[in-house]
Amino acid sequence: MCETEDELIARQRKEVKELTGKITAMRKQANKNTKKAVLKEIQELEESLRSKHEKELANLKTREVGELEQSAVDPIVDNEEVTPESLLAKLDLDDKSNSIKSTVDQPKKKRNRQKERLAKREAEIRRIQEEAKEEQNHEIDYRGIEMKNIQDLCDVQRVKQHDITPDGHCLFSSISDQLKIRHDIDVPVKQLRKQAGTYILQHPDDFIPFLFDEETMSLKNIDEYVEKIVNTAMWGGDLEILALSKVYDCPISVMMSGRATLKMNEEGSNPELKLVYYKHAFGLGEHYNSLHDI
Repeated sequence: MCETEDELIARQRKEVKELTGKITAMRKQANKNTKKAVLKEIQELEESLRSKHEKELANLKTREVGELEQSAVDPIVDNEEVTPESLLAKLDLDDKSNSIKSTVDQPKKKRNRQKERLAKREAEIRRIQEEAKEEQNHEIDYRGIEMKNIQDLCDVQRVKQHDITPDGHCLFSSISDQLKIRHDIDVPVKQLRKQAGTYILQHPDDFIPFLFDEETMSLKNIDEYVEKIVNTAMWGGDLEILALSKVYDCPISVMMSGRATLKMNEEGSNPELKLVYYKHAFGLGEHYNSLHDI
């Protein structure tokens, strides 16, 4: 059953309230090591919910257009007399009405309420369609903006993007590439996943802020989470970046569009690993690439 506008707004308000509670809990649980990553996670959660709500409202408007279009062709039943003239008006055959009227014996012209209602509905359909078209014309090219911003940052920092296959392993593949060119060590993706998982299990308190499940509004089971990180192609993120920055005692920086570069373990003593994060540029969703010095 489709939500009404009032139901949609009420649900969205509830989701905002729930997210506010989650963010408050995340801020309280953050410590010195996780503060920056937690703030990034909070910003992403807020943007994700805002985007979801905007899409839901747009879909509601689209559905309303469809309902209006359908109602415009449905028969209208009321207590007034159905005459040949009113039927012709309902079928929108005004262009033929003059010739037909001459053959219809109608001593007194009646007000055509059905035709007025149809005209009102059609006007409403046109209004909503025009609004939707206007919104489409002003749709933001997030992918194009993100790619340009990142390229500008690369030019300033004198680095170039090294493409990594966009799959569930992209974060670990990027870090593997970075370790090879900056630490001169060759670490396969599977080993990086195992190292990250082991560190997370050994330091659970550092990762509690990242383990909050939005759907259940509770903490994920850390053992189950690590099992998936180690043994499946589940996408890695801030937890694994923080864990591996500790494992290799080095800063890991993540360049991104529209935000300050995220840096994990800035006090690390080994050479910095440089990654770039994309939110909109790839069809599969979020993605990481490796950054090479020019």
